[in-house]
Amino acid sequence: MVEAFAVASGKGGTGKTTSTLALGMALAAEYDVTVVDADTGMANLLFHAGLDDVEVTLHDLLVEETGTGVSEATYERFGMSVVPCGTSLAAFEAADPARLRDVVADLAADTDVLLLDSPAALGSKSAVLPIVLADRIVVVLQPTVPALSDGLKVQEYARSYGTETAGVLFNKVHDEAGIDRIVDRAGEYFGGETLATVPDSDVVRAARRAGEPLLAHAPESTPAAAYRAAADRIDVRAGDEGDVADRFRSAVVPDTP
Repeated sequence: MVEAFAVASGKGGTGKTTSTLALGMALAAEYDVTVVDADTGMANLLFHAGLDDVEVTLHDLLVEETGTGVSEATYERFGMSVVPCGTSLAAFEAADPARLRDVVADLAADTDVLLLDSPAALGSKSAVLPIVLADRIVVVLQPTVPALSDGLKVQEYARSYGTETAGVLFNKVHDEAGIDRIVDRAGEYFGGETLATVPDSDVVRAARRAGEPLLAHAPESTPAAAYRAAADRIDVRAGDEGDVADRFRSAVVPDTP
């Protein structure tokens, strides 16, 4: 079985990478999970996962002449398989985003859940491809009406390629009393349920500084509990590995939106 999720947002700074790793660790209690930093232009998952010193990353897999195998860029961390992306501008410029199809197809053969940490904007092929490849998206939002608008644009684009919505995750929540109004609005417009509301917390920033996923750094914290609750609400669907891999390899690379 395998299902691919793109963790997406309409803007930067919402906490997508924190959310991707937290959901990954929570889901890893039940499933084999592979996390991929598909934000090839503004990668930072390697810093969150303590992988900033690795030599082989997703960039090497996206450059044809390197001859690098997927296993060489895959690292076992925190109960998950993690494929980080490098931060070199030269490597980003040399990478062919279309090759992500084959990378994801290879990974699909040996995992239950694929989580693609996706770019925030929809301004390039490399940015939209993870959303196109995924079966469903998890939309990470801050609890504001403009953020809902940004997230809806991502959902609309995803739906145009047949990608469904698994749910919405509100992150960096300050006003616990006022969040209900925003959640109600989200329920009207988004295809999935509200998976969780994650409070803003210094412990999340401390985990990032320590180079550890939140659930490893502070597993008993309130934000960690919220992410576990979100993972419990995601019903992972059992796709056939061969069929999913074939779909990835044959996916149409979209033009820039």
